[in-house]
Amino acid sequence: MEPIKCCAIGAGLATLTFHVPFVLGLPSLFTLHGVLERNPRTPSGTVCDSFHLSSAEVKLYRTLEEVLSDPDIELVLIGTPNDTHYALAKAALEAGKHVLVDKPVTPSVQEAKELGELARDKGKVLYAFQNRRWDQDFLALKKLLDLPDSDPKSLGTVVEFESHFDRYRLGLKGSWKDEPRPAAGLIYDLGSHLIDQTLCLFGRPTKITAFASNLRGVGHPDVDDNFTIHMHYPAGSALPYPFTAILRAHPLSVHSPQLRFNVLGQKGSYIKYGVDVQEEQLKSLTAAPVTATSYGLEPEILWGALEHATNPVGTTFVKSVWPSEEPGCYADLYRNLAAAIREGVETKVKWEEATAVIEMIELAKKSAKEGRTVDVPY
Repeated sequence: MEPIKCCAIGAGLATLTFHVPFVLGLPSLFTLHGVLERNPRTPSGTVCDSFHLSSAEVKLYRTLEEVLSDPDIELVLIGTPNDTHYALAKAALEAGKHVLVDKPVTPSVQEAKELGELARDKGKVLYAFQNRRWDQDFLALKKLLDLPDSDPKSLGTVVEFESHFDRYRLGLKGSWKDEPRPAAGLIYDLGSHLIDQTLCLFGRPTKITAFASNLRGVGHPDVDDNFTIHMHYPAGSALPYPFTAILRAHPLSVHSPQLRFNVLGQKGSYIKYGVDVQEEQLKSLTAAPVTATSYGLEPEILWGALEHATNPVGTTFVKSVWPSEEPGCYADLYRNLAAAIREGVETKVKWEEATAVIEMIELAKKSAKEGRTVDVPY
């Protein structure tokens, strides 16, 4: 299979931490043909400097028009600020390019639907970068929830699901994420991941109740820095009994490690601390990363804990460890992307699913603003 020639748009966190390391780390699938950097600080640009690449190998583009007019570029990687995703993805699709776009894919559900229709009309792959489906802790959780009820480790029917991305940060980072722009704030940022994982596990809820604010009182008051989202599932929808998925991100959580999952079932419970290690591993790289045997493996001390009741009245409990044995593997997203482009295989992150995430975000923001529970359209 001929490697897919890519161009990365922008030279920020997404490009340097995610896209370029995997493009370089999967040379049989991808070639980094170029980078669009409007205002490079050096003649070769940030990406070439960061990864010790020759400017003769990787072209440095200064305008989007240069990228779109280059017939060699097959795939555009969009890792720019959230409010630019729609326009960039639309232009790339109209120019006949395949597109990988960072989450949140667009500020509005209408824009996401429009891009999906355009990709179908053009016959191009439009892929949402929902990388945290390949987190080690999420893979371990899926494996646990997939156990048959007869398995002694099974939690039984889930009655409550809690998922967190908390942190402790008193001030602002000083990036575009702190500015009052379309798709700004923590619900769009971290909420995109938590909502996507929940939809993967349980499907669409029927109602949403959400709370969001600028808790710390720093930055623009319209940019939320915390949220709690309740996704309500009635009996007979995802599970036999009614249950609630509680998604939360808090900026003033003084815990180390932070709580990640807390799942209650009829027969047992599961609690997990610590966040997937891949992002921090990728941030420390200056070359292609993904072949190290330690990549994607969290320390055993962070493996999740199970408790099971040994009798119906719950007077005694048994504790055990639920190992995170399968390593996290963001590379699988890129492998699937390449196969979708070259072989026409089904994408593991469907654009309709990415659109549903934006729909849930809009409903959560509506709920928080109006102070009420809102219905989710069927």
